[in-house]
Amino acid sequence: MTDDEYARKLDELDRLLNDPDVPMQPAKVWSLLAELSQRESHGGGIAGGAVPAAFSPAGLNQSAE
Repeated sequence: MTDDEYARKLDELDRLLNDPDVPMQPAKVWSLLAELSQRESHGGGIAGGAVPAAFSPAGLNQSAE
């Protein structure tokens, strides 16, 4: 992934999470996080590490009943 692609994905993630006019799309958020964390876990990106397990997509499968 190029630096430009990475920046575009970060911008899209920011928009999905922070723009109140954009409907929540959990699957898209997790997909972007997975792509970004792959780059970060290979030494690229700004965080330098993978997404913490606490933020794994498994949490989406639990219902709040």
